[in-house]
Amino acid sequence: MTTESLRVARVARVAKVAPRRRRPSALRSLSWAYIIAVIAVTAFPFYWMLRTALSNNYALDTKPSSLLPVGLTLGPFERVFGLATPAQAIAQGGSGASVPFARAFLNSVIYASVVTVCVVFFSTLAAYAFARLEWRGRSIMFRLVLFALMVPGLMTFLPNFLFIKDLGLLNTYPGLILPGALFSAFDIFFLRQFMLGLSREIEEAALIDGAGKLRILFRISIPLTSGPIATLCILGFISMWNDYFWPLLVTSNNEMAPLTLALGVFQQASPESMPDWAGLMAATLVSALPMLVLFMICGRKIINSIGFTGMK
Repeated sequence: MTTESLRVARVARVAKVAPRRRRPSALRSLSWAYIIAVIAVTAFPFYWMLRTALSNNYALDTKPSSLLPVGLTLGPFERVFGLATPAQAIAQGGSGASVPFARAFLNSVIYASVVTVCVVFFSTLAAYAFARLEWRGRSIMFRLVLFALMVPGLMTFLPNFLFIKDLGLLNTYPGLILPGALFSAFDIFFLRQFMLGLSREIEEAALIDGAGKLRILFRISIPLTSGPIATLCILGFISMWNDYFWPLLVTSNNEMAPLTLALGVFQQASPESMPDWAGLMAATLVSALPMLVLFMICGRKIINSIGFTGMK
């Protein structure tokens, strides 16, 4: 075989192995255009919030449709964190009133963290009892849990408020935390359904080795359920961080108010002539930033947990 024949055979072999480049189809291009449009529509409100937060409140009226900050300044953030004097705040369109955002941020962290940890922990115990333990009345109790899923949350606010008031826990951390920290029907149902899919062979082997139910729960079941538990922690923390109505009922002073209430106070303190939109958007951005960072870090965990299995 000649050298030219070998070259032709090699080129033919490479052409056969090399993958063909797919031409972009109209449907594929349309799908990408739709995805980009959805991302743009979703991200634009956050950009507009940042644009307004970096603007001078008085200058916003001159160019209300500008896509760039009008009178670029960090004054709104200075007003939010209490770094601007009353005269400086009024000069930039603020009210000059002091709102304790640092205290409100700490209250939100305590409220969301404690409620999330407690409700996920107790829900894990209850889910294990429904999924693995045999006890009289288990089916009836689980039906009651399912019934609780259908009860609107607004119906529980008044009884919980009266209960907290009778205990004298208004304007306290226990009064803010307790009603939501002990029970979540969705968390129990979610974890129970997952635990039913866990392999029983590992637990039976642990029982043969002399392990008790609590040891099996904390050493086997909970590690295997780490994905769903992490998902419930993230979603629960975000929900508690954004909670507004319950803190509004049980707190009446700025010392116990979380960020959601502090935003309302900041809006009410705006001048009567015009709202402090720049300051309000800066405060909103400060309160939303921790949730955005948390979701960016743990978003993949939430997505992956949708199709998790019971075994690692």
